[in-house]
This record gives sequence, structure tokens and C-alpha cells, in this order.
Amino acid sequence: MHDFALALHSLLRWMVLLLGLVAAARALRGWTGGGEWSAADDRSGRLFVIAFDVQVLVGLLLYTWLSPITTTALQNMGAAMQNSVVRFWVVEHIFGMILGLALAHIGRTKVRRATDPVARHRRAAIYFGLAWLLVVLGAPWPFMAYGRPLWPW
Repeated sequence: MHDFALALHSLLRWMVLLLGLVAAARALRGWTGGGEWSAADDRSGRLFVIAFDVQVLVGLLLYTWLSPITTTALQNMGAAMQNSVVRFWVVEHIFGMILGLALAHIGRTKVRRATDPVARHRRAAIYFGLAWLLVVLGAPWPFMAYGRPLWPW
């Protein structure tokens, strides 16, 4: 089950990154160009948040039950904090992703509450852009000490 969940989590990363980039880019274009808020703009933000929700859910399953790294580290947090690789998985990765998810959800709410199209685009660009940036910064890219392959196969 661990291998399947990890592969799914790795693949979902690309969906979250792509959808977040599309949502932030559409919002930035609308903000700077003063465009109307369209159904496609709303859909891109909604799909980004949904994909991010699913990604975090799979990540939480890995974190709490399936990952040997986190389940072992949670038994001795003092030792885990002394190892930078383990600390990344136990604290930094999950913290960054949950913060990013919170920003995406806050952004969705603020976008829905705004009535002015430019304000909607501005809020979406800021919140979705920051959420996307946290995903990029918190991902275990292959060139890092704790990196994972770009593709799970």
C-alpha cells in the first residue's frame, strides 16, 4: 500500500503544480489586464484547490500510517529533529504543504466574496500564487538531499 500511495502522491504533485500555475497565471493576467472574471477563471481555481485537497489527503495517509520514515521518526522526535533529511519529512514538508493548502482555501473564499472582477483576479493571483510557491519550495526535488524522483516509475 505504501508504494501505491507514494506513486499516487508523486503523480498528483504534477497535477497540483500544473493546475496551480494555470490558476495563478489566469488570475495574474486578469489582474494586470483588468479582465472580467469568467467561469474558466473560477474553474481553474476550484480544480487547483480540489487537486491540492486530494494531494494533501494522500500525503496525510502516508504521514500518519504508511511511511516508515515518519512513523519511526514520530516515536523519537528529538532524534528526528537532529537529522535534516528526517526533519524535512516529519516537519518541513507537511508544514509547508498544509500552509499552502490553507492559503489556497483562503484565496478561494476571498475570491468568491469579492464583487469586483479585478479584486477577484488580484486575490486569486496572490493567494494561488503563494500556495503554488509553497508547493514548489516544499517539494522533494531530486537534487535535494531528501529528494524523490520526478516520476514514480
